[in-house]
Amino acid sequence: MKVKFSVYGEPQGKGRPRFSTVCGHTKTRTPDETILYENLVKTEYRNQAGFRYSDDAMLDVRITAYYTIPKSVSKKKQQAMLDHRIRPIKKPDYDNIGKVICDSLNGIAYRDDAQIVDAQIRKFYSDTPKVVVTIQEAE
Repeated sequence: MKVKFSVYGEPQGKGRPRFSTVCGHTKTRTPDETILYENLVKTEYRNQAGFRYSDDAMLDVRITAYYTIPKSVSKKKQQAMLDHRIRPIKKPDYDNIGKVICDSLNGIAYRDDAQIVDAQIRKFYSDTPKVVVTIQEAE
């Protein structure tokens, strides 16, 4: 079974945890932006796919992140970006994009992201910023 879904909006990465000390105990907190984006990913997955893989499935995940083309670039450069000849080399990093997507699907699309045995993350420019995720069983 192959599942494909999209999360519209500018791609986001997993934020660094925040630490605070209260009465000598360290508390860890996930940034609010990360929580909101993870909830968006969960909602889009449920609305567009809703399939859950078996607990012993080996999974292959393909993530394609499409960034907004900056308004300040020339028309020639804009076309090169749309033709995928110029690709984003800006944050968020590819690994943080993969982490936020895969972590948010834990318990929804699969038992745990440890089931992912093959992955690919690609970054492009587009007129429509979004993240497209494809999940299938690994061959």
